Amino acid sequence: MKEVKEGELLWKPSLERKEDAKINHYMQWLQEHKNLHFQDYHSLWNWSVQEIESFWESIWEYFDLQAKKDYQTVLSSHHMPGAKWFPEATVNYTEHIFRNRCHSDQPAIIHTSERRKVSEVSWHKLYKDTIAIQQTLKRLGIQKGDRVVAYIPNIYEAVVAFLATASLGAVWSSASPDFGTQSVIDRFQQIEPTLFLTVDGYQYGGKIFDRTDVAAEIQSSLPTLKATIAISYLDDQATFSSLQHQHVVHWEKAISQAVKGDIEYTHVAFNDPLWVLFSSGTTGKPKPIVHSQGGILLEHFKALTFHADLGESDRFFWFTTTGWMMWNFLVGGLLTGSTIILYDGNPAYPSKERLWQLAEETKMTVFGTSASYITACMKDAIKPSQQYDLSHLKNISSTGSPLPPEGFLWCYENVKKDLWIASASGGTDVCTAFILGVPTLPVYAGELQCRGLGAKIEAFDDNGVPLIEEVGELVLTEPFPSMPIYFWNDPDGERLRESYFDMFSGIWRHGDYLKITERNTCVIYGRSDATINRGGVRIGTSEIYRAVDRIPDIEDSLIVDIPSPDSDSFVPLFVVMKDGYSLTDNLKRKINQHIRAHCSPRHVPTAIYEVPDLPRTLNGKKLEIPVKKILQGKPMEQIVNKGSLHNASALDAFFQFKEKMKM
Repeated sequence: MKEVKEGELLWKPSLERKEDAKINHYMQWLQEHKNLHFQDYHSLWNWSVQEIESFWESIWEYFDLQAKKDYQTVLSSHHMPGAKWFPEATVNYTEHIFRNRCHSDQPAIIHTSERRKVSEVSWHKLYKDTIAIQQTLKRLGIQKGDRVVAYIPNIYEAVVAFLATASLGAVWSSASPDFGTQSVIDRFQQIEPTLFLTVDGYQYGGKIFDRTDVAAEIQSSLPTLKATIAISYLDDQATFSSLQHQHVVHWEKAISQAVKGDIEYTHVAFNDPLWVLFSSGTTGKPKPIVHSQGGILLEHFKALTFHADLGESDRFFWFTTTGWMMWNFLVGGLLTGSTIILYDGNPAYPSKERLWQLAEETKMTVFGTSASYITACMKDAIKPSQQYDLSHLKNISSTGSPLPPEGFLWCYENVKKDLWIASASGGTDVCTAFILGVPTLPVYAGELQCRGLGAKIEAFDDNGVPLIEEVGELVLTEPFPSMPIYFWNDPDGERLRESYFDMFSGIWRHGDYLKITERNTCVIYGRSDATINRGGVRIGTSEIYRAVDRIPDIEDSLIVDIPSPDSDSFVPLFVVMKDGYSLTDNLKRKINQHIRAHCSPRHVPTAIYEVPDLPRTLNGKKLEIPVKKILQGKPMEQIVNKGSLHNASALDAFFQFKEKMKM
C-alpha cells in the first residue's frame, strides 16, 4: 500500500450524491419554510450552534415529532449542567419507530448470528411481536418509570423487548452475556430493576457458552425483581431450571399469548428517562448514565438522517453488542425507516472476512465497525472487493478509536473506490457521535469530516482559549439534547459535575484530545488523560500507534507516560508481536527509526518491551490508564475493575513488568 499523509484528499462526493443527500433536502426545507439560505455545510453548522434553539426547533418540525402535550419552551436555560429541552412536551420513542410500518416494503430488521441463519423481519411482524411483549410486560405489572434489564446478545428479541419497554415509558438497560457476572450485577443493582430478561447462553468463535447459572446468580442478586422473561437462544428446549421460577415467563409463550389490538403508547415528559447506559467501569462501579426519551429522539433523527444519510432504501449495520451504546444507536436506525442489520458472534470467525461476507449477503449500504477491525483487515492484507459483491455499499463508518490515514486508504484500495468513509467520535455519555461525517463533504485521510449540527464543539487550551490547527481539550460550550439528564442515584449531581464539568465551569469537557483544522475537519488524538508530555509538548497516543501499525511484524501496541518529579518521564512502548515474530534489538531500532521519521524525535519511546496481550474493555478499547496506574504502583482497587475487561489476564504481564523493573 502506498504512503498516505494525514489530510490527503481521498474522495469527493459526486454532484448526484450531494443532491440526493438527506441533509440537502433539509437545507431546501429551511429555505422554503424558514427563509434561511446556506451556501454549504459549514455555514449551516455555524447557524445551528449560534442559534441552537431555532435549530433544534427546526429538527422537531422537520421530523414532525408527535407530542401528546406540545412544548412552549425549546430550552429552559443555557446553563450546564441542568439545561432542559422542550420541558412541557410529552413524547414516546416507540411511537416514532412505528410511524414507518405502514409505508415501507423493505424489511425492518435482518438478523443473523453464529446460531441463526440470515432472516428478514417485516415491519408488520416487528409491530405484532412488540404488541405481544408489551402485553406481557403489562400483565407482569410493568409501568412508566420501572426499570427493565436485559442480559442478552445482539439478537432480534433484544430489539422487540426494548421497543415494548419504551412504549410503556419504562426504562431499558442491557448487558451483553460476555460480561463478567459481577460486572453485570454492578450495573443492574444500581438501578433496582423490576423485570429481568435473560438468554440461556450464546455462541462466540464457534464455542458454546451456557449462561443459565450466571443468569440465576444475576437474578438472585436483584431483590427488586417482580418477574423474569427467559429466552431460549442456545437450546429451544432450555428449561432454565436454575432460575427462581416464581413469575418466570418464556419468550415463546409470551409471543403466542398475544391478543388482538394495537400498541398503547405511554407518553412521558420529554426529559423522562429512556434508558440507562453504563460507563466502562474500569475503576469502581460503572456510572449509570441516563438519557431522555425526547433528547435521544431529536439527536438520533438528526444524526442518522443527516450525518449517516439513512432512509427507507438503506440497510444499516454496526458491529456491536448490547453492552455498547452503538447498539442503541443502531436500533435508532429504525426511526429513519431503514432496515437495521443485527449480527451476534465473533467478527473474525471463521475468518476476518465474515463481516464482508455479511455485507454481501444482506446487500448492506452502511457498514459500521471499529477502527481496530479495519486496521486488523489491513494488517492481514484482506481484499474484500476481490471476494465479495459490495455494489450496494455506499458508506463505511468507523468509531471506537481514531481511524489512521492508512485505514482510510486501505478502504479505498481494497473495498471500493467510490466510497464515503465517515470516521466518528462521541461516546456513551451522549449516545451519539458529535464529530462525524456528512455525505456532501470530501474525505481527507485521518480526518473526521465535520462537527455535528447543533454541537458547539471547540478545542480548548488549558486556559479555555479556543484553538485552530492546534491540539486541545474537546469541549461542548452549549447544551446538547442527548447529554445525560442525570446519573442514577446521584441526587445532587455531584458525580455528573465531576465527570464533565470539573475543568471548565459550565462547559462540557469530553476527555478527548482534538485538533480542528482550518478546513473545519477534525482529528482525534486519543484520550486527553492518556497523552504523553515531552518537554511541555503534549502528544496524542494515536500518532505513535499509527507509526507502529505500519510495521508488519507487530500485531498491536500500547504506550504510556510515567511522570517523574526528579527526571524526564519514563515512556515505555509495549508491543504484541505477530505469530512467528519476536522483538529483537534490530526491530527495536527499526521501531524507533520509524517513529522518529513518521512523527518526531519527541515521539520516540524511552524503551520498548514485548507483552503477550494488551488489556481491553468489553467493547475492545485498549486500556492505557490502568497500565499507567500499574506502573505507578497504585493499589488494585484504584487500577481497574477486572469484570469490565475483555481479557483481564492481560494485566498480569504489566504487574510482572512493574515488579521486575522495581518502578
